[in-house]
Amino acid sequence: MTEEGEKLLAVFEVRVRDLIALCEARKQRIAELETALAEREKALQEALGRIRDLTTRCDNLLTARVVSVSENDMKAAKSRVSRLVREVDKCIALLNE
Repeated sequence: MTEEGEKLLAVFEVRVRDLIALCEARKQRIAELETALAEREKALQEALGRIRDLTTRCDNLLTARVVSVSENDMKAAKSRVSRLVREVDKCIALLNE
């Protein structure tokens, strides 16, 4: 082989080694990114589960609150609303005079 052919072969070998090194570096980076993605997906699923649990608890507390309203509270609320309606009616009557 000629001297020029040997130089070309040496350059080719160096470039192939560089390409192989770059390929290995990319494979390692891809593996790191896949690991990070899996961790984030796991964290997201845990967060979504917690949101579902908290939403269920909130709904249960609201339901319990509605159920726990006693009859006395309902009567008091109705009488208060009735009193406010009478006051509004009085005001309207005064405005109409």
